[in-house]
Amino acid sequence: MSTPDYIVAPRWVIPVRPAGQVLENHAVVVTEGRIETILPVADAVAAHPEHELIERPEHALLPGLINAHTHASMTLLRGIADDLPLQVWLEEHIWPAEGAWVSPDFVRDGTRLAIAEMIRGGTTCFNDMYFFPDVIAETAAETGIRCSVGLIAIDIPTPWASDIEEYLHKGLAVHDRFKGHPLITSVFAPHSPYMVSPENLARIAVLTNELDTKAHIHVAETAGEVEQCQEQHGKRPLDVVADANLLGAQLLAVHLTQATDEEIARLGEVQANVVHCPESNLKLASGHCPVSKLIGNGVNVALGTDGAASNNDLDMIGEMRTAALREKGATGDASALPAETVLEMATINGAIALGIAEETGSIEPGKAADLICIDLSAASCQPVYNPVSAIIYAASRDQVSDVWVAGQALMTNRELQTLDEAGTIEQAVAWHARITDTQKEA
Repeated sequence: MSTPDYIVAPRWVIPVRPAGQVLENHAVVVTEGRIETILPVADAVAAHPEHELIERPEHALLPGLINAHTHASMTLLRGIADDLPLQVWLEEHIWPAEGAWVSPDFVRDGTRLAIAEMIRGGTTCFNDMYFFPDVIAETAAETGIRCSVGLIAIDIPTPWASDIEEYLHKGLAVHDRFKGHPLITSVFAPHSPYMVSPENLARIAVLTNELDTKAHIHVAETAGEVEQCQEQHGKRPLDVVADANLLGAQLLAVHLTQATDEEIARLGEVQANVVHCPESNLKLASGHCPVSKLIGNGVNVALGTDGAASNNDLDMIGEMRTAALREKGATGDASALPAETVLEMATINGAIALGIAEETGSIEPGKAADLICIDLSAASCQPVYNPVSAIIYAASRDQVSDVWVAGQALMTNRELQTLDEAGTIEQAVAWHARITDTQKEA
């Protein structure tokens, strides 16, 4: 699909790279879906008179947000089992519901609902872990959002696969099908050390090396998980991951609320990635990821929402604020995790973790035009002394006005462009009725 050439002229351009830079009264020139240059507005218009001029005089323009850990389809289970600890939530409520309802249609409709919510909140790329990854990738491609699709692997049968052989066979087929797609990449997604055996984790490690891809896995999410792992394997979860040869730059360790100082140092030495999901961790009382220590040890820390069944939203702007405030409270240091650092976690750090930093994550010439505008004219954001601080500490996702991915407009002036939002919501309401009726019968 061809994309128009245009110039976006906001009040502020926040490129993220170089770090800390904010350009006022500059414009971003987009040609054939890519960022051509950043210039003062008058210079950009003079150099490219044939480009459409999109003026956003009270807005900040920044790279699209990257949600580095989601279970998108679980939007259809939003609110089904709130205020419960993780294991009870999973084993007594979520897994039975999934066993009854997960199907290609469930995944398609749930993913569409998630994408609508994410686009409205300024997310231009999401890293997913769920069943039927082929359907997730298809749905993302249809709607024009960027997606890192997880090739799920679990040691138990599910509607997607019956055993590890089928998980890997089907996952490799999805990888091959979307290889080279401009918006879709894939990573292996073994659920966790307690749901995938050490032997099967080792098999996945071999595949990540052969295909030069990543491994996206829940690690040390709760104290109970660590205790269970020590009873089962005689070692901590990160040691299980390391013994499987997954402890390296290919690792995306999600949650990591139980890391020791020694483990944090090891993660830094091997240049591993950690995905912090503060709101889900708080809601499930799972613990706190030691973000400042990780960053201080050279670990690349990205940001994710987790699924809407445990968050209960996919709001990356809210997630950034929670991450910053939670870290200050946990460390007793008001300077911990400043606004600029949190914005990096939600943009370029996510791109680095997913292996797509050459393509997205910052506003730099040559990269894909994955861009968002946030309107800072609201009373709640005035006056604006620092637009980055205003976004992190005062703005809401409802102030995202425009979203582009690879130059294509996914939302213009708060109107979705590639998705039937009313039809998507109608499908979600229909799923609610079906699931509720079944629960009543039970």
